[in-house]
Amino acid sequence: MAVLERPSAQQFAFHVKSVWLFTYSDLKTIVFTSTCSALLNATALSLDNKYARSSTLNIPGPGRILERTPLVLFWVWINLLPFNIDNQRQPQSIEEASMNKPWRTIPSRRLSAGTATTMMYILYPIAVIISFFLGTITQCLALVVLGVWYNDLRGSDSNPLLRNMINGCGFVCFSSGAMQVAIGGFPVEARVSESALKVYGWWFFVTACVVFSTVETQDMPDQRGDAARGRKSLPFVVGDGSARWIIAVTVSIWCFLTPWLWECPMSGYVTPLLLGATIAVRTLWKRNEKADKLTFRLWNVWLVSIYLLPLIKALIIRK
Repeated sequence: MAVLERPSAQQFAFHVKSVWLFTYSDLKTIVFTSTCSALLNATALSLDNKYARSSTLNIPGPGRILERTPLVLFWVWINLLPFNIDNQRQPQSIEEASMNKPWRTIPSRRLSAGTATTMMYILYPIAVIISFFLGTITQCLALVVLGVWYNDLRGSDSNPLLRNMINGCGFVCFSSGAMQVAIGGFPVEARVSESALKVYGWWFFVTACVVFSTVETQDMPDQRGDAARGRKSLPFVVGDGSARWIIAVTVSIWCFLTPWLWECPMSGYVTPLLLGATIAVRTLWKRNEKADKLTFRLWNVWLVSIYLLPLIKALIIRK
């Protein structure tokens, strides 16, 4: 009996890994950053007496927010999965991945593009239903629209500004939806949480601008694949050298501007500045694919340091 069950278990593990590989590249970029943003912003809101004591907002305490971490992670991942499948099933994406990410599910022939398409059509409604019950239907539907624009209408290929704009909006949908899950939970609570999100509406706009102006960091190590698919990413439009200077300058500006917007003391500037300076220097001086990949990983950590600023401000107010 055990001999008969073993192939079935292996097959199950094989398919689980195949699904996992669809989102592997974006675990650091979307799942990690969005979850950190949600937990940090929600905790900051719960510690701010102005909002924590509001009878209309009903913000849970830090402990309750932390308990919802698995649910936050799941919401981000289940909304990311169909988007990634849609992206990776495209012929031009398969060609690109064959060059720089051959381990992905479709290039490695773990799954056919047709089967992946069927999975996508099943998973999008599942994500919508789950988001409805978690009070994040607005963000979910926005992500569907952005996904079609980015993948099927090739919004990611035609213009670097358009690509960055879609990325900025997508990051905000993921981070605001994840925050709503962290402080809400069900439709009744979600209506209350929606008001809390409006409190940070200006901050989500700022973070969208941060992503819009700096996310081209991810384009630097992907230039071989982008050239193969004809994507007009920033390095190909303005040149590799100019793109690197744009990244270095914009990252440096946000290192000063975002802590200033939150009226942080000098301690609030330290982490963004250290990480930002490292990114700027590496972008200008370490000009090879391997180094650019590490720089992009640091960009994700730097983005989290920006997300940390509301919590720093909330802790200062409570002193």
